[in-house]
Amino acid sequence: MDVDQYLGETPIWSPAEQALWWVNCEQPPEIHRWTPATGAHDVWPMPNRVGGFVHKADGTLLVGLADGLYDFDPPTNALSLRVASPLPEHVKLHECHCDRQGRFWIGTLDHHFPADRSAAGGCYFRLDGDVLTRVIDNITVSNGLAFSPDGRTMYAANTPRRTVQAYDLDPETGELSGARTFISLAAEDRGHIDGATVDADGGYWLTLVGQAELRRYLPDGTLDRTITLPFSNPTKPAFGGPDLATLYVTSTKMKVNVDAPGFDRNGGVFALHPGERGVLETPFRGDLSAHAPV
Repeated sequence: MDVDQYLGETPIWSPAEQALWWVNCEQPPEIHRWTPATGAHDVWPMPNRVGGFVHKADGTLLVGLADGLYDFDPPTNALSLRVASPLPEHVKLHECHCDRQGRFWIGTLDHHFPADRSAAGGCYFRLDGDVLTRVIDNITVSNGLAFSPDGRTMYAANTPRRTVQAYDLDPETGELSGARTFISLAAEDRGHIDGATVDADGGYWLTLVGQAELRRYLPDGTLDRTITLPFSNPTKPAFGGPDLATLYVTSTKMKVNVDAPGFDRNGGVFALHPGERGVLETPFRGDLSAHAPV
């Protein structure tokens, strides 16, 4: 889909609507929905940078803007603050996702980077009730957030460190433990870790922005397959379609490795059929957290 966007991110398939949703994070910040059966393409402008969103069971969205989490009703455009970010203004809320129980997680982006290469004022949050609980600190750019099909492993990255970490996740409490390195990029990799998803067999699909690659890793971290893409800056994949067999990939026109083949094709949303199928995403359940204030 030729949408010519600056920073496409967070593709999510809606089975109820049979539609693909995603965001353009900035320039300008927008939420998009495309319905393949009709070709309808709907756009909702956002008031500031949008990192991502998740669906709620009632059809509304929980949206991560730079400065907080907002409840958003697309038919009416009603946008209301649920919880403000506790972080300084230069650290923006960023990539987000729900785990298999419907618990909400969100990372951050420290805008002092890359001018300050040591900047790491961000974190990963878990939403407990209406409280953002810090769970992983010293984050510069959060990416790679995904959950295993059984809901017992969380994957998350801090892009400048060039690794993806895996964590044991307690489905009942949302507690993380057992942090370990799941993937490390090689010295010859010119690209950077960006968004990810998992398939029904537990494969972890990772985009390498600036390297025109989509990689599938097995649950033990072994590289299973590399798909070379016709565009250089993939940002995040998501399975969709009636049978969850289509893998949609967003992209960015940011100037990352501008000499990479396919740089001039960035900015669209692309689709491929890799042979695996995805996992239905669990909508946000705000009543779930065992840590919610009482």
